[in-house]
Amino acid sequence: MTGCCTLSAVPVRAEPGHRSEMINQLLFADTYHVLSEQNGWLRIATFHDGYEGWIHSNQHTPLKTKPEKETVARQPAVVYDLVSLISYQGRTVLITCGTSLPEFDGLNFRLVKEKITFNGQAVKAGQSNITMVEKIASRFLGVPYLWGGRSPFGIDCSGFTQVVFKFMGVNMPRDAYQQAVQGEIVNFVSETKPGDLAFFSNEEGKIIHVGIVLSDERIIHASGRVRIDRLDHFGIFNQEIGKYTHQLKIIKRVV
Repeated sequence: MTGCCTLSAVPVRAEPGHRSEMINQLLFADTYHVLSEQNGWLRIATFHDGYEGWIHSNQHTPLKTKPEKETVARQPAVVYDLVSLISYQGRTVLITCGTSLPEFDGLNFRLVKEKITFNGQAVKAGQSNITMVEKIASRFLGVPYLWGGRSPFGIDCSGFTQVVFKFMGVNMPRDAYQQAVQGEIVNFVSETKPGDLAFFSNEEGKIIHVGIVLSDERIIHASGRVRIDRLDHFGIFNQEIGKYTHQLKIIKRVV
């Protein structure tokens, strides 16, 4: 069985219960496989990155036919506005930056047999290039950090990089340590280019944080909020508090 998110954002939890921690979010039009069911909860794996977790069955919309599945799987346009409103099945739905718009023709897109008008700004996934990464990423400046978040109302470090790279047609894995496997190593901060990913580790050497390198040895990342800080071979230097906050582990070039 497969399904589609038809709400603004749906929490994906570590265990089947509302009190369990949120480890991810589905955005509107995200699709997933249903792996199992338990007491009104569905264990899912998202199409775009295979990430697993639990959603409540009352937030599940099934995709019943092959044409429906093919439609939502096609390379979408991506919402550029931070927040937009659409009308879907007689109700108003708020959709956010990074949301997919399947079969978008510049005015309408299609989801679960319905034609939906979208009056905001959207770009075709893959048409944005690496020179636009700072402009896209900077739209999230000031967004609060939220563990498992992927929207302008709250986002975590790897959710942030995943959403930004979606504009370039790159399906990044969900977690920072998974993203660190992608791409080619950049040996020195002085050799970085805008759009490179910098990864940071804890005292045990485990990768726990990621950010997007900008020009002039700066980095944009989600830590407390989405912010821009200085980057050097030691790590991230937060000028507001006058100290290093993250220890650099590795830099990778994905695109």
